[in-house]
Amino acid sequence: MKTVRLTMAQALVRFLENQYIAYDGKEHPFVEGVIMLPGHGNVVGLGQALRQETKRLKVWQGKNEQGMAHTAVAFAKQMKRKKIIAVTSSVGPGAANMVTAAATATANNIPVLILPGDVYACRQPDPVLQQIEQTHDLSISTNDAFRAVCRYWDRIVRPEQLMSAMISAFRVLTDPANTGAVCIAIPQDVEGEAYDYPESFFRKRVHRLARRTPDAEAIEEAAAVIKAAKKPILICGGGVRYSEAHKEFQAFAEATGIPFGETQAGKGAVLYDHPLNLGGIGVTGCSAANEIAKEADVIIGVGTRYTDFTTSSKWLFKDDAKFVNINVSEFQAMKMDAVPVVADAKRALPLLLDALDGYKAPYTTEVKEARDRWFRELDRLHHITYGEGYVPEVNDANAASADRFAKDLDACLTQTSVLGAINFAIDPEDVAIGSAGSLPGDMQRMWCARGIDTYNMEYGYSCMGYEISGALGVKYAIGDRDVYAMVGDGSFIMLHSELLTAVQEHKKINVCVFNNASFGCINNLQVGHGNDSLCTELRFRGEDGEHSGNFMPVDFAKIAEGYGCKAFTIHSIDEMKAAIAEAKKIEGVPVVYDIRVLPKSMTEGYGSWWRVGDTEVSENPRNLKAYEDHLAHVKDARKY
Repeated sequence: MKTVRLTMAQALVRFLENQYIAYDGKEHPFVEGVIMLPGHGNVVGLGQALRQETKRLKVWQGKNEQGMAHTAVAFAKQMKRKKIIAVTSSVGPGAANMVTAAATATANNIPVLILPGDVYACRQPDPVLQQIEQTHDLSISTNDAFRAVCRYWDRIVRPEQLMSAMISAFRVLTDPANTGAVCIAIPQDVEGEAYDYPESFFRKRVHRLARRTPDAEAIEEAAAVIKAAKKPILICGGGVRYSEAHKEFQAFAEATGIPFGETQAGKGAVLYDHPLNLGGIGVTGCSAANEIAKEADVIIGVGTRYTDFTTSSKWLFKDDAKFVNINVSEFQAMKMDAVPVVADAKRALPLLLDALDGYKAPYTTEVKEARDRWFRELDRLHHITYGEGYVPEVNDANAASADRFAKDLDACLTQTSVLGAINFAIDPEDVAIGSAGSLPGDMQRMWCARGIDTYNMEYGYSCMGYEISGALGVKYAIGDRDVYAMVGDGSFIMLHSELLTAVQEHKKINVCVFNNASFGCINNLQVGHGNDSLCTELRFRGEDGEHSGNFMPVDFAKIAEGYGCKAFTIHSIDEMKAAIAEAKKIEGVPVVYDIRVLPKSMTEGYGSWWRVGDTEVSENPRNLKAYEDHLAHVKDARKY
């Protein structure tokens, strides 16, 4: 057996260089590159290896470990999980920063390879800088925190362990049913230790993305359930996009006449104006999808995990409704006590269509009427203005807050009108990305996907701070097309470090900051369930000792300009449209829009419910009323 003597880190990089993926007759490298924030723990061993061994892999400099890992997550998501970026950090806090991004990846079933430096395997210099000492177990380090949020975890304490670890790692990274974050912890002494590795370990290795075919019995059982349906509905989940079953899904809907609602991950698989597309479904869904879903007797979920937002905490569907689930994951396919079709959507949908033998859903005008009602409502939302149709929700105090905000920040825009303006001002092939706050809800309801796969919403973990980092990852994936990050001011404040990376890399990302001086969706949740506002608005502390003073006038445009971005401050729809038009001419420079929007100007409701921790005992009668509403909905919700 021929061998080559390399350090563990050099062997790792050489192995990454030679990993390929094959699917549908196509083959390409699986690892695009590595994002690195050097520190003790990776700067010497892995840093030397990256300098020596990279031939094809790209190497980027990150600015914040969580941010750079979220960049990798968004990249893999946009690439439909068929290409990844690895990320590496130092030991200690650098590694810990990536735990949140690992959780984001795993919750969304997105592959990302995390390579944190680790404390010394030999333990000779213990305790080293940034080492946590657990007196009951000296083998524990910060990196053990990744165990809870990764699909696969390993620590390389001898250089030869790299071989079995990486083969297992790529088994998970290329498994559509069980992919997510993979953490390979690399102790800083072992990184530099050498071993005589077999040359065969570095051969070109092609991982085949197998498309699982459904069992004939499962297809037969599923078809029998659907044939008996009077009011069926499809749910288009992220699995439709990841399996690239866009055409098969649309063909199935058209042939059967079954309308469909979209999850956050599934939105964009079919264009918004398709006559069977009911739009977003569930807690943040629109009236069209939720009206049809509430009356449905059979629900056909394709590639969905049935999160509480999709099911409205299992309240949206009738108790006696039946479910058919197509999913590559047996775990997901079994949810909602469904008839499981454990298979790739691209393979399963045509076979199920054949088994239906010409079945047509017996809808008459219901779908068109529901869509027409929603599009009238959408037009209203696009044109709500301050003082004309804008009614602050919940109580009169919110009206006073809105007036004060308008004065403090010189703002009069509503969030819904701004979203509508952006949606139809950008090009159809441009990509919109978001993650947390009130924007994902408004976007699942309102955003009209005019191009295929132009909607990249991270809502499996709803992680604040993903939006700007993710926009950079999307930009790496889509090249010359534009990407628009929809981000609240709270998320911008929390994490915008990779904006500087975008400047450094000459990557134009468009960052739309919805500046309403609050954590708006949580404030809505807070006061909507009977509580007074507490720590959810960005106000100065007032004379009463509370955060009741003026709203804080943060100038996000100036922050962006300080990084080297082009920036606009937006006070009107005309300014928004003009800024986008001007920005389309800009190349190689990020663009930030500081958009002053009124609080309480987002969407809500549309026939959904979300279970939250309402208070059973309280001195506040509003809390007790909210709890009564909670009990009424729990009574009508499905139990499993």
